[in-house]
Amino acid sequence: MALFKKRTVGKPGEWFYCLEHKKVEEGPDCPAKDRFGPYASRQEAQHAMETARERNLQWENDARWHDAPAGGTDDD
Repeated sequence: MALFKKRTVGKPGEWFYCLEHKKVEEGPDCPAKDRFGPYASRQEAQHAMETARERNLQWENDARWHDAPAGGTDDD
């Protein structure tokens, strides 16, 4: 007996962006490894890649996420 049931049908109103097919889908049609979501609306899912780019840029520029030494300089 499986511990977790595979959900084959999404809930109404759940939107995903499929990375493989590059399209918005209602419900989890594709495997989780190939999608972003869930999003509350179709419009949010349509902007998934834009949102990911913005968050990546924020992360890359956030000093809290870099492994700088406690002294504050990287010079050795």
